[in-house]
Amino acid sequence: MQSTHLHIEEPVRMASILEPSKPSFFPAMTKIVGTLGPKSRSVEIISRCLEAGMSVARFDFSWGETEFHQETLNNMKVAIKSTKKLCAVMLDTVGPELQVVNKTEHPISLKADSLVVLTPDQNKEATSNLLPINFGGLSKAVKTGDAIFIGQYLFTGSETTSVWLEVTEVSGDDVVCLIKNSATLSGQLYTLHVSQIRIDLPTLTDKDKEVISTWGVKNNVDFLSLSYTRHAEDVRHARNYLSKLGDLNQTQIFAKIENVEGLTHFDEILQEADGIILSRGNLGIDLPPEKVFLFQKAAVYKCNMVGKPAVVTRVVDSMTDNLRPTRAEATDVANAVLDGSDAIILGAETLRGLYPVETISIVGKICAEAEKVLNQDLHFKKTVKYVGEPMTHLESIASSAVRAAIKVKASVIICFTSSGRAARLIAKYRPTMPVISVVVPRLKTNQLRWTFTGAFEARQSLIVRGLFPTLADPRHPAESTDGTNESILKAALDHGKATGVIKPHDRIVVCQKVGDASVVKIIELED
Repeated sequence: MQSTHLHIEEPVRMASILEPSKPSFFPAMTKIVGTLGPKSRSVEIISRCLEAGMSVARFDFSWGETEFHQETLNNMKVAIKSTKKLCAVMLDTVGPELQVVNKTEHPISLKADSLVVLTPDQNKEATSNLLPINFGGLSKAVKTGDAIFIGQYLFTGSETTSVWLEVTEVSGDDVVCLIKNSATLSGQLYTLHVSQIRIDLPTLTDKDKEVISTWGVKNNVDFLSLSYTRHAEDVRHARNYLSKLGDLNQTQIFAKIENVEGLTHFDEILQEADGIILSRGNLGIDLPPEKVFLFQKAAVYKCNMVGKPAVVTRVVDSMTDNLRPTRAEATDVANAVLDGSDAIILGAETLRGLYPVETISIVGKICAEAEKVLNQDLHFKKTVKYVGEPMTHLESIASSAVRAAIKVKASVIICFTSSGRAARLIAKYRPTMPVISVVVPRLKTNQLRWTFTGAFEARQSLIVRGLFPTLADPRHPAESTDGTNESILKAALDHGKATGVIKPHDRIVVCQKVGDASVVKIIELED
């Protein structure tokens, strides 16, 4: 009888595991979003974060005054100039976040099996048996047996800084809870999350609107991270608000999915948003732990198929205090990349962690290793099948450019774009080589002044996997002729050579518009 043993393909050569990782100009194709705060706001540290691979800086307004964030951003601008590394700005809203208010800032010790009262009276002092909160409707929203989590890490594993409570009684406006684990809450604010309960507060709060209309407008923010997005209407409302704030009508909205309500309406939210942030901190306590990975895989797949960035949070929590991630965390980062994530957000790890630069560096190295074994062919086939036929003109050109680049083993794809859409479509097919997105500025006027577009589009590609933007000289008109195309291409090739991505005899795939036609061409470099 014939043997029916299957020959299992070994996806990774064991010997290659022992080969040292080679440094390159682009640390990884997957992007890293760093949250800037107390431990990462000096020019020196931000410069090192940029060198290590941070391409988007997140400013979290659930703590800190606008002056503090402005100083940090001013330092970042200095760091960008000195390192010559582009970096986008993400404003993270507070949203309907419930918080425990500790005006004294003294640590609060909570003992397992004792009772604690949550009260909306913020004039009272926070103690081991009384915690003031910033929301008056909690007693109407919860019932006996509901789970409430309080802390900075929101209950993830062996906890000492977060607490799990169970509601035992509702007394007027107060909620009495049984403490399930001993913990010490330290600092001024801790997040409070009620598992699977709708909190009746607007997604974009008055405080958020004030921050966006002042700090956001002043700094032309590239991304708005919309916390606690629960419905597509939340995104539409935020977009309508931004549309009235001058240049912020170009700001992209990333919907942050943090609870079961957002998960339930995921498909319609994805249609409206420019990208999705999977906020696994809150989501991980709204869902049973064994379900979180399923949501991640399903949500990232859906984002990939429609070509919208998927961003994953909470990957290396332990690096807040340690120089190395746990093995599980390192594997988790790699799996997020293999699932198809465009970017990883680092929160506490860079905001108040002891090793912000090392964290960015290690996460980048893990991403780069995972990218080497990503099954690009399978991803390409899935995407083509999902898009279906007949394809749009742009979609056909983008997929052809990626297929050609892989067939000829091109070192890079160069894409000319003015809106950024063509470059994002190429990135959607996950080429194995970097895509240099050459953003060609367009001149526009509002009858009062002439301005160039392009800066927003270039920075917004800094969150898309594999896209690396460069701005073309604005003196070249967007209505391209052969002459301007050649000079822009030469500038892009020079940029590639200077960064070490392009070498003599390399093959390059170029995607550009000539007149009304879109063209994909392959060029081979001389010495």
